[in-house]
Amino acid sequence: MLSSDPYVVVSLGDQRAQTAIQNSNLNPIWNEELVLSVPEDYGAVKVQVFDYDTFSADDIMGEAEVDIQPMMNSAMAYEDPTMFGNMQIGKWLKSHDNALLEDSTVNIVEGKIKQEVSLQLQHVESGIIYLEVEWIPP
Repeated sequence: MLSSDPYVVVSLGDQRAQTAIQNSNLNPIWNEELVLSVPEDYGAVKVQVFDYDTFSADDIMGEAEVDIQPMMNSAMAYEDPTMFGNMQIGKWLKSHDNALLEDSTVNIVEGKIKQEVSLQLQHVESGIIYLEVEWIPP
């Protein structure tokens, strides 16, 4: 590919959020905040990268799933993270059945529960996406 107009779609259940399109960019940085509510019967967060096309259907450039179970378990165990200092409270381990590039830790950082995730996009020749997932208590 010589040029691409990528954007990311993040979905959880029936919810969907989308980043802005990065015109003519093969190495985009979005630095955007997308917000989804976690329902009681949640599954994995699906991340899809698309190439925007003006005159035809957008092409999928890759996809991956984020297992939010480790973060949710950690968030429930530390209901009020503001009571704790910065520390690791959970971990999602890289395995052959997930898209992780490396183990992903769940941390309390400045009173917030956060997880940085590095994913190898699936169903594509190459592609990596880095996400920061943050739990905002209700």
